[in-house]
Amino acid sequence: MDAITNFPTLDISEFWPSQNAGNNLLYHEIIGKRHIEKPHKHDFFLFMLFEEGSGAHSIDFIDHQVTGKQLHLLFPEQIHKWELNKETYAHQLMISRSIFETLANSLRFSLILYQNYPVISLSEKAYHNILYEFKQIKNELAKPIILWEIIQTRTRLIALMISQEAETIFNNQTVYQTKPILFKYRSLIDAHYKTEKLIPFYANQLNISANYLNILCRRHLNVSATALIYERLILEAKRILLTTEKPIKAIAFDLGFYDVAYFSKFFKKQTQITPHAFRR
Repeated sequence: MDAITNFPTLDISEFWPSQNAGNNLLYHEIIGKRHIEKPHKHDFFLFMLFEEGSGAHSIDFIDHQVTGKQLHLLFPEQIHKWELNKETYAHQLMISRSIFETLANSLRFSLILYQNYPVISLSEKAYHNILYEFKQIKNELAKPIILWEIIQTRTRLIALMISQEAETIFNNQTVYQTKPILFKYRSLIDAHYKTEKLIPFYANQLNISANYLNILCRRHLNVSATALIYERLILEAKRILLTTEKPIKAIAFDLGFYDVAYFSKFFKKQTQITPHAFRR
């Protein structure tokens, strides 16, 4: 059997072990060429502001082209890697889950939207305002006595400004405005996809018929209702395959498949590659 490389989930303390682990918020600068060959995930949230840059940032297997005046959002469990070129200059805020919970309300839209659209091109004014707050947080963290209330307040302000900028992008997703039930469907999938793979369960939760749910998905998202469940299953399967050494059989079981052969067949049908081949 081929050796499998384990890509562990990176803890926030690994980036600054000398800092008090209770702080739960770190600032880093990215300067120059950077390369992550092997995808990995974090157990924390990441706000990343690019002053300058080029290259590609892959988030959950989708490549995003990097430019200046961009903000990238990364959530726990999302797989990422990047190839950043030498002119790159960016600021990072690493935010623990516990701290993020206190500012999540400042991200005024559903977190699903931010995960689906993790790269935001900023207006000139918003870019300079957000950059100012990043730099102020950097300065606060450099002081001998740190007032964490100031840092958290500035972080909430960044989240609010992100929401303000994202409003134009998200409002363009008119399907979610006109059919908020599809938002609810995506949320239900995220909560139940491992155990519930049939449309009637979700339709019942939404108080509509399975047929009507399928019509909504096809009409507004151009895919079947079942395809959205399968999409979420495949994303999680890819994440587990790349970040753990779990046997394929155990992964299949975790995702609610009790026959490893059926899981492998399902994975290949959706991706045109077997789980073993994807992992290699």
